[in-house]
Amino acid sequence: MAFRADERDLIAADIGAYLERQKAKELLRFITCGSVDDGKSTLIGRLLHDSKQIFEDQMAALESDSRRVGTQGSNIDFALLVDGLTAEREQGITIDVAYRFFATDKRKFIVADTPGHEQYTRNMVTGASTAELAVLLVDARKGVLEQTRRHSILAQMVGIRRFVLAINKMDLVDHDADLFAAIVADYRAFADRIGIDQWIAIPVSGLNGDNIAARSEAMDWYDGPTLVEHLETVPIDSESDEAKPFRMPVQWVSRPDPSFRGFAGQVASGRIAPGDEVRILPSGRTSTVARIVTMGGDLDEAVAGQSVTLTLEDEVDCSRGDVIAAASQAPHAADQFEATIVWMADEEMVPGKGYWLKLGTQSATATVAHPKYQLNVNTLDELAAKTLDLNAIGVADLTVDRPIVFEPYRDQHDGGPNRALGGFILIDKLTNATVAAGMLHFALRRAENIHWQALDVSRETHARLKGQKPAVLWFTGLSGAGKSTIANLVEKKLVALGRHTFLLDGDNVRHGLNKDLGFTEADRIENIRRVGEVAKLMADAGLIVLTAFISPFRAEREMVRRMLPDGEFIEVFVDTPLADAEARDVKGLYAKARAGELPNFTGIDSPYEPPEQPELWIDTVKMTAEQAADAVIDLIERRR
Repeated sequence: MAFRADERDLIAADIGAYLERQKAKELLRFITCGSVDDGKSTLIGRLLHDSKQIFEDQMAALESDSRRVGTQGSNIDFALLVDGLTAEREQGITIDVAYRFFATDKRKFIVADTPGHEQYTRNMVTGASTAELAVLLVDARKGVLEQTRRHSILAQMVGIRRFVLAINKMDLVDHDADLFAAIVADYRAFADRIGIDQWIAIPVSGLNGDNIAARSEAMDWYDGPTLVEHLETVPIDSESDEAKPFRMPVQWVSRPDPSFRGFAGQVASGRIAPGDEVRILPSGRTSTVARIVTMGGDLDEAVAGQSVTLTLEDEVDCSRGDVIAAASQAPHAADQFEATIVWMADEEMVPGKGYWLKLGTQSATATVAHPKYQLNVNTLDELAAKTLDLNAIGVADLTVDRPIVFEPYRDQHDGGPNRALGGFILIDKLTNATVAAGMLHFALRRAENIHWQALDVSRETHARLKGQKPAVLWFTGLSGAGKSTIANLVEKKLVALGRHTFLLDGDNVRHGLNKDLGFTEADRIENIRRVGEVAKLMADAGLIVLTAFISPFRAEREMVRRMLPDGEFIEVFVDTPLADAEARDVKGLYAKARAGELPNFTGIDSPYEPPEQPELWIDTVKMTAEQAADAVIDLIERRR
């Protein structure tokens, strides 16, 4: 069909006006959660249908799918709009988080359909992490269940403050007003106990559409808003974010040409304008905003939620991971915290193990201490725990290897979440899998109260008196590889050369300093941490320290490397095939491990991660112990 020029102009104007109206609408992110088969996916499908977000061909396919899966009568199974995975459709349950977009005349919405099964708690946390409101579905026939309480606690924990108790399937209980009131009273007692005060209860039927977008004639006793009316009018948290102090984590330093240097990121909170004074953290340097640049041109002001590039008046050191903040209301930096941790991996948490921590655009190595307690989400009891396993929620202290800029996840003033600087994830260094999500409570006071004491006699003075360069020779390899034999020979040769040395042997250290530790992964990590600290102190005294430890994990060897100045950690990989190590097993340890008498034995039922770039690689198949010792001496002498 051809249009006249004036008709095309009118159509273009209508489209433009429509797009401008859509752009101007506020966006509300919310989740649906609750127990299994409460009708979460059906409710979202009904919202999409009633807001006219389904095309005719989609509707025809939905009707066909509904007949195929056996939906009773002429009803449509709206859950099929959201449950897109084959496994979900076969089981009739939600497994993964499904996000859907829809809009009404007043607002735009992004809704996350989250799983109800306890085993998919981590998926529910993922969906809740960006939401501002939670719709808790309750089957009117069952009332408030364990998962209703669990999801309420989790949603509140990640910063959601507004809730809708959608009591669903009212058509199956004859729209009973007294039953509705009883469920509301039951949930009110629970909500009061955990501190949820912004919530509303709505009786609905997702299948029939009662009180979803249109008021139900069958429940004329209910005089509150429909679900859509409430979603269109509930306050949005982003409004309060604009009232907070300015924060922008730097994602990227933009240098398109030598004349321009800008710092790109999303404004996490507050507002900023040219001329405002800012502070770069963690360095603490201050400057003034010169320009606010976007793809559409310069702005007079930027507010929370906008992605911008800032240029500064001064040439200050600022890079990815730094935070640009209001100079007069800057956040703090620390390296020790208390945090709530939601464990999301099949493998349990290993206290003391090094994980990557990502907080906004910042990255650091973090170690988690033994939990202070694990939360029972049904009773809210604080239970003793040595570790955290899949879907467990606990509180623990964590330490990072450098100060990071942070704010408590729960805002002290309005109770809203500081997600950009308070929420973090932990990543396994070996697999790169996300293993946990967490919320920072506060920096530990000991991190602020403990300071380095200035000493008059420096480590350089100690080294000069001994006439040598300090070093830590870290011999690593399988049990029976020959680490202790070679280290002992090296020390004898160094002493003959007049060097000042000390040898820390794995077995000897476990008789004293580390006699309280076993051979679990957590104990092995703590064993290496303590030895690393002792070796560092000895190197500070100017000694050449030799250590002979299996030290099977790369992350822990790197932890020790970071304790020392550059060039002082010398990793010596004593490489011996497992069969050869077993053959020379004078202690009989491998035989016991093969028989199941020594659990967690490296090389048998516990892994060994060989160094990727050691300073010295010794192949014991090709070299004798004497030749290996000479190679180490040669390396040390070349460093002088």
